[in-house]
Amino acid sequence: MKNYLWVFWTILSICFVQAQEKLSYQKPSEEILELVNAPLAPSVLITDDGKYMVLLYRDYYKTIAELSETELRLAGLRINPKTNIGSRTNYYNNIIVKEVGNNEGTQVQGLSENPRLANFNWSPDQSKIAFTNTTSNGVEVMVLDLKSAKATAITETNVNANMRDIINWFKDGESVLVKMLPDDRKPLINTNEAVPEGPTISTNDGKKAQNRTYQDLLKNPNDEFNFEQLARSELYKVQMDGTKTKWKDADLYTSISFSPDGEYVMTVTLDKPFSYLVPYYRFPNTTTVYKKDGSKVKTLLEVPLIEDLPKGFMAERTGMRDISWRNDKPATIIYVEALDGGDPENEVDYRDEVFQLEAPFDGKGESILKTKNRFSYIQWGNDDLAIAHDRWWNDRNTKTYLFDPSNPSAGAKIIEDRNYQDVYSDPGNFVTKRNENGSWVLSLDKNNNAYLIGDGYTEEGQFPFVDKINLENLKKTRLYTSKLEDKLENLIEYDPKKDQLLVRIESANEYPNYYYKSLIKRRGPVQLTNFENPYKSIQNVHKEVITYKRDDGLELSGTLYLPVGYDMEKKEKMPMILWAYPREYKDKNSASQNTSNPNEFTYPYWGSPIYWVTKGYVVLDDAAFPIIGEGDEQPNDTFRSQLVANAKAAIDAVDELGYVDTERVAVGGHSYGAFMVANLLSHSDLFAAGIARSGAYNRTLTPFGFQSEERNYWEAPEVYYTMSPFMHSEKMKTPLLLIHGEADNNSGTYPMQSERYFNALKGLGATVRLVMLPKESHGYRAKESILHLLWEQDQWLDKYVKQKK
Repeated sequence: MKNYLWVFWTILSICFVQAQEKLSYQKPSEEILELVNAPLAPSVLITDDGKYMVLLYRDYYKTIAELSETELRLAGLRINPKTNIGSRTNYYNNIIVKEVGNNEGTQVQGLSENPRLANFNWSPDQSKIAFTNTTSNGVEVMVLDLKSAKATAITETNVNANMRDIINWFKDGESVLVKMLPDDRKPLINTNEAVPEGPTISTNDGKKAQNRTYQDLLKNPNDEFNFEQLARSELYKVQMDGTKTKWKDADLYTSISFSPDGEYVMTVTLDKPFSYLVPYYRFPNTTTVYKKDGSKVKTLLEVPLIEDLPKGFMAERTGMRDISWRNDKPATIIYVEALDGGDPENEVDYRDEVFQLEAPFDGKGESILKTKNRFSYIQWGNDDLAIAHDRWWNDRNTKTYLFDPSNPSAGAKIIEDRNYQDVYSDPGNFVTKRNENGSWVLSLDKNNNAYLIGDGYTEEGQFPFVDKINLENLKKTRLYTSKLEDKLENLIEYDPKKDQLLVRIESANEYPNYYYKSLIKRRGPVQLTNFENPYKSIQNVHKEVITYKRDDGLELSGTLYLPVGYDMEKKEKMPMILWAYPREYKDKNSASQNTSNPNEFTYPYWGSPIYWVTKGYVVLDDAAFPIIGEGDEQPNDTFRSQLVANAKAAIDAVDELGYVDTERVAVGGHSYGAFMVANLLSHSDLFAAGIARSGAYNRTLTPFGFQSEERNYWEAPEVYYTMSPFMHSEKMKTPLLLIHGEADNNSGTYPMQSERYFNALKGLGATVRLVMLPKESHGYRAKESILHLLWEQDQWLDKYVKQKK
């Protein structure tokens, strides 16, 4: 370990002087710019009765001016303190209501000139939708009446949208429970100007608190004060005409939920002390149940600060947790308790126990289920039938249980026991529907048959399906298999009572559109939307999924795109971009499975390499990069060698097809993909250049685990050292473009990771360029940033790959 630390501090001591380049935002070439500027199709909401569609329109990008608005980063949140809503909120800017079957929609009236709409929430009968509109002064609640297509503001711009559950409907559908700014809110402290009253001190009483490197944490008493002011809300009952009545005094409300029958409200409020080590959702909190008139029924749970969980992804705190409403009952709560002390290292027959407790919530709950793995969730059917799911990360196992909640002594039957990474064996997801209380429950027919919708991945390709399953004998009947030869049919939801299947059909050059289909009566599809392909310039690009083998025989795959206008008979060798993201597996069978579909629509989103098919490049996108560790071996024990083997197999496969000049191949990736890129360039000579965006390069800066690594640095120093490109900076001989958002909020990928890696590479004479994007988080949002990102990548590829001699 001494050698590792010596190298670490030696590299850190390298002079960090770097040449700066003054450069304004640039734009890429016209071929790429045309694709970026293509209009975005709307999001689609459909009422359960199939009568109305609501089309929500938005701009794909924000502006750098929007990202430059005031932002406070506190306890894991990013907040605009002027408007009191998340500073990174995605907004819609227009709504159209359309009756299903009509070609023309109706423009919603009542929206402001430049609306910023979010937090959409259906009324119980789905005749209305409540949502927030953010103005320059704050947030207001608006309600859209579908029949009239008119939206009306029912509050002033004093809504507190800084935390979740901003709007909740009362059962009558004539009023909503809204978080509002409290009258006694105090002015925030300007932390840049405030004079400190003393040092910031953290202590530990000897307990282990092995937490990952969370971003945006509280740092001092001023942060604590500001967080408290921004999180506090008063709850008001607001009627459709805007009349409001205070429902509950100010507190730090996080979660708010009505019981299915609407008679009770469960709230979760934060308590002190706050923490400088973990985000707000691990602060002390209290769960309380009230009647719908606001009178208190009972305090269900008081949770202390959670800074010291046992080690491991499956660790949990002890005591009551995961409290929720039972969806098929009027007012029954469900909660879970760990049977292993919350410690994955403890060997027990059952990990968790599930309890139910009916209103008025007195005494201890009734045990209804024990799960062998960590409890995940329950899908409720009726008094006698429910489906439960659990999960265990360490061996990638999941189990599905069929049980009778009214007769727990009968025991649960395990109906699925599988590796959740084994997609070929995935039985699909149970179909659900809204019941009379508007809660989602299993869709059961009169004979208690349930239904499953699956993605249908197989060795021969993808064939989405609908199954009917008899829950008495577990016999399955295949009702439908999608076998469209040149299209992909995504199955969204099925209503067995109406025999109506909602699907979304697309192809490589046809934009996804929605249809209704009949499975029993076999009626022809009814088209619901008619969105056109906005990316005409690449709609005829050749696209295929190729399969190939790694040197150890493992089968891999990737989606191959040939350049615009490429002559497949001539087979000219072109430069190539390989884009990938490593994924960890515990068995080779799952790692070799193919989930790519050549009929999936080609969508050039901001981070995609697809743009470069317009510039003469072959692109191998989503190339499989499995990292496998079977049995007692962990995937990361052989991370580097498996990375190189994956990359070599991919390049060789395209070379055998005759499409690529192997001397002109670039590799790119984002986040963990960037980590992959730096390792590949340091430990192989396969590539002419690399692009690494928003990555982490020194694993000693994430000492308590990263990605799927549970071991801490002191348990596996060799792994941390070997996997860190920073520790091997002297081996970098390939041009590397580093890009990072200055405001990265992802755990582990602090901007410092790219800055220090660049300084090390520069000090050792590598060819490297670092681009820090102002105001950007882990994913980039401003159009100015995206255009400049594409320009940087294009310039780098042109200089070091396309023009390479």
